[in-house]
Amino acid sequence: MDKSTKKVAILGTGNIGSAIAEGMISSKQFKAEDIFITRRNAGLLAPFTKKGFKTGTDNLVAVKNSEVIIIAVTPQQLDGLLNEIKKVLDVKKHILISIVSGASIKEIKERIGKNVPVVRAMPNTAIAIKESMTCIASDASVNVLDIAKSIFNSVGQTMVIDEALIGPATALCACGIAFFLRAIRAASQGGIEIGFHSEDALLMAAQTAKGAASLLTKGLSHPEKEIDKVTTPMGITISGLNQMEHNGFSSAMIKGIVTSAEKAAKIYSSKK
Repeated sequence: MDKSTKKVAILGTGNIGSAIAEGMISSKQFKAEDIFITRRNAGLLAPFTKKGFKTGTDNLVAVKNSEVIIIAVTPQQLDGLLNEIKKVLDVKKHILISIVSGASIKEIKERIGKNVPVVRAMPNTAIAIKESMTCIASDASVNVLDIAKSIFNSVGQTMVIDEALIGPATALCACGIAFFLRAIRAASQGGIEIGFHSEDALLMAAQTAKGAASLLTKGLSHPEKEIDKVTTPMGITISGLNQMEHNGFSSAMIKGIVTSAEKAAKIYSSKK
């Protein structure tokens, strides 16, 4: 079966599961009727049913009617879900893609007791607007990785990394969305203090952040190279940058990412 025609089940349609579903259909590479999404609260699935998704609360039905299974539950829910679906998993049919923080491929396979291909993926909530940075890892075949990449490349950019780096990727990419949003919020608050209305300040800060990111992703430049273009001797920009550094701006960001990475490495085992 061609990778683009596979049926997909998303088990656990919370914030990130919903974002994956929305992103997949907005990419126009997947059809809503080919995606089966589940959630324990059936009432929260109504908006997805209206959009054409197959929906329900029965994970076994979703798995039986799909080939690619995206597991999007919390770490504390993972063992229960795997125990539930393992009896209907087919080594020759299914591919598991786990976005559960902290749970290794080995631990997932041991729980299901079958050598079903497993991919670990770590997207972020920007997947809903096709702007996710998704890191994936697997010891499965190239074909399996290609199927995972076809899903996540449709909703942003994908990078294949060693599984040992999935925890750090969680901190930098998944948690990173919140870190950069907080930076934008702080910039907008500064804008309010210097005279702009809150709505205008937020738009100005967000678009400026978008432009800064685009200089790096589209121009393949380095931050310091771009910073050098707007800093002049005794200038306005360098005075602001230095004041931020004096107050620990870079250090705070680095410490936040490292702390999140450390917690990501332990969160599944701590919930068992």
